Order: sequence, then structure tokens, then C-alpha cells
Amino acid sequence: MNTEQLAKKVVELVRKQSWYEALDTLYDDNVVSVEAYSAGGGSPETRGKEGVRGKIDWWVNAMEIHSFDAFVGHDRFVVQYDADVTDKNSKQRRKLSEVGVYTVKDGKIVREEFLPRVE
Repeated sequence: MNTEQLAKKVVELVRKQSWYEALDTLYDDNVVSVEAYSAGGGSPETRGKEGVRGKIDWWVNAMEIHSFDAFVGHDRFVVQYDADVTDKNSKQRRKLSEVGVYTVKDGKIVREEFLPRVE
């Protein structure tokens, strides 16, 4: 799969909230995932599919997603994520906005980095 095809597939699966399918089919086993901020004082960097699966588990368990849009551009590829979510524990509804910058090698995502919108 070339970068453009991979980007289109990421967007398709995100819109369906098929997080695990995306991970299982589009990501390299040794993927590196980097958040803008670390949770609980740990590293903002997660390595490997199982680590990313843990991040997905947290997201699915913590947030009720009302809408999620994504947009793609350029050859590495960038996806703009605008989400309307409710924290399942606090019941606080909020909007989140960030970009994901993806690096592709040999038809698989080998790195993703998330950068939040500054308001």
C-alpha cells in the first residue's frame, strides 16, 4: 500500500471508530507512538503494537465519542482530528482537536505523533 492509499484507509477506519482494525492491519509491529504530553509523569512515547493497543484500550474505555472527523494531506501524511467526546468517568463533554503526523515505511505506519491544537 502506498502512502496515499494508507492515509485514505486510516481516515476510513477512524471515521468508523475501528481503532483495533487500523492497528492490526496498517501498523508496523515496531511502531512508535508519541503523545504531546505524558500521562502520569511517564514517557510520552509508546513502542510496539501492544503498547499502542493499550492506548486504544484507554481511549475506548475513557471516552464516549459523538463525532470524529479526519482530513489528509501530503506524502508523509497528516490527519486532522476534531473530536466531540464525553469523559465516561466525569461525564464532562468537550471538544478535542489535534493532528496526527504519520511516517510510512514499506507500506506500514512506523511512527505516529500527535500534536494538540493550541488555543
